[in-house]
Amino acid sequence: MGKPFLARVGIDMALVLAAWWLAFWLRFNLELLDPYRELALLSAPICFLAFAAGLWLARAYRHVWTFAGLQELRQLVVGVLLGSTLTAASVLMLRLPDFPRSVLVLHPVLALLLLGGARATWRTVAEGRRGNHGGTPVVVVGALQDAAAAVRTLKDSKRWRPVAIASPIDAETGRSLQDVPVKGDIAELADICQLMGATTAIIASPPGSNDRRTALLAAADARITLLTMPRADEWLRSESAEPRKVELEDLLGRVPVSLDVAGLSELFAGQVVLVTGAGGSIGSELCRQIARFGVVRLVCVDASEYAIYQLEQELRQAHPQMHGAYYTANVREFDRLRALCEKHRPAVVFHAAAYKHVPLMEEDNEIEALRTNVAGTLNAAKAAAACGARRFVMISTDKAVNPTNVMGASKRLAELLVQSVAAGEPGTQFVSVRFGNVLGSSGSVVPLFTTQIARGGPLTVTHPDIVRYFMTIPEAAQLVLQAGLMGRSGQIFVLDMGEPVKIVDLARMLIRLSGKTEQDIPITYSGLRPGEKLYEELMANDETTEPTPHAKLRIAKSSGAPPQVENVTRWLAEAGPAPEPQAVRDWLRSYVPEYSPRGS
Repeated sequence: MGKPFLARVGIDMALVLAAWWLAFWLRFNLELLDPYRELALLSAPICFLAFAAGLWLARAYRHVWTFAGLQELRQLVVGVLLGSTLTAASVLMLRLPDFPRSVLVLHPVLALLLLGGARATWRTVAEGRRGNHGGTPVVVVGALQDAAAAVRTLKDSKRWRPVAIASPIDAETGRSLQDVPVKGDIAELADICQLMGATTAIIASPPGSNDRRTALLAAADARITLLTMPRADEWLRSESAEPRKVELEDLLGRVPVSLDVAGLSELFAGQVVLVTGAGGSIGSELCRQIARFGVVRLVCVDASEYAIYQLEQELRQAHPQMHGAYYTANVREFDRLRALCEKHRPAVVFHAAAYKHVPLMEEDNEIEALRTNVAGTLNAAKAAAACGARRFVMISTDKAVNPTNVMGASKRLAELLVQSVAAGEPGTQFVSVRFGNVLGSSGSVVPLFTTQIARGGPLTVTHPDIVRYFMTIPEAAQLVLQAGLMGRSGQIFVLDMGEPVKIVDLARMLIRLSGKTEQDIPITYSGLRPGEKLYEELMANDETTEPTPHAKLRIAKSSGAPPQVENVTRWLAEAGPAPEPQAVRDWLRSYVPEYSPRGS
């Protein structure tokens, strides 16, 4: 217990006793006669001890007065109530003669006013001192409800000084929050910054909101530095709550996924889990998420030596207590997959290995898409069943819906084959999970745009009207885990992808995030690529959905019988190393009737 702690206790006890004396004084109309003066002095130690115990039990002394807020005030109220209850009980038990009971009502009110006032005064003085030291003036972007926590955090920082708020709600203009005025709308951000002498704005609006995108456009046009408050997961990884640079995930991200942590812990804790395609964007994030749940062994399989090496280095450092097994293996080799499964006996298998690049698989590589996405999925599902895995989860894509390209049709056929295997293997729960694009995944549009920006442009967009669904890699991986936990065999889950985003708008946001404008880095249109659609769908024409207990997951229901596994494997074995592309497409259409190649 240091001197500051003892000083705070001393001040509190002095104020409690002052309130005790004041309660007697007010009770007797500001004139305290000798008998009652003696009674006040006699009972003061009772009040002192009772309030010391009450405030201690309420943990009121764990707070730093400089940062006192509503939570501290609530605990102070609890402490005063406990202290006043103990005081009243003691006085009544001792039966002090002629004790004025109204004092027992007046005193806690006065004590709360004095104790709360002391803390408010202390914080006001402390904030005034910090304000005198300056700090970089900033404008906070967001409605008052969103800006409250950011303003409080910035005021507690020595580096920043909030000078104004830009709110999207017109009715809030002219109001103030902690003496910081609301100066106008977000679209007026440049004018507000110029008026207040600020060159930095900090976004407090929630991730994915339109406020963030509006602020980005306004800030970039005026050459204003745009920052954002860290996300909750970043606060957990770092002791600092300092604002950071705005990232694309902040503009397109959504409310964090709600996971059934207890259910996932029960599914994974103490179990062996195997992930194919573990070195890819989704596969590696699945491994990171699974490692959090206490698996006894995580078996990571990928065809890329470098990718599996990188994953091994990362997981060994992040989870040194976890036993990991890292294999270079191709899902197209059933015997190798089965040997790994029989060696480790995984309880859960996540199948993320796939070829996913649409134009590359559309020309000259059609058979490769089938052998990896179709045969590879079939091999993984059969190996999981052979080793007695409880669950098998396949990662699918929105391109499997009404596909116009070989890659999408191959993933749709893979979904159907998983259902075929599920019908013959009741000991394993087989589930497929379908979702759209993930931000920053390998081979996706975001890394391409980033590279083009670094070269000075231009950014190549295939079509001005092309739209795609996006979600962050962690969100996609978490929903895959949740679907794997909830799913019943043969089900196909569809993730809630939110609202689609125009690719050209995505390009504009990335340009602004780089601190440039479209005059600095132009956007050009190159035309749709082979097999590419203007928009993706999450449901086929003959499909409906059913809700699940999770708000972001639905179950796709479709008619039709799954294909015969033997027929598929026979054709793939007999197709040879270089079948005619048209023969591949015709064969795909025989199993996926909704497959409609562009131009056919």
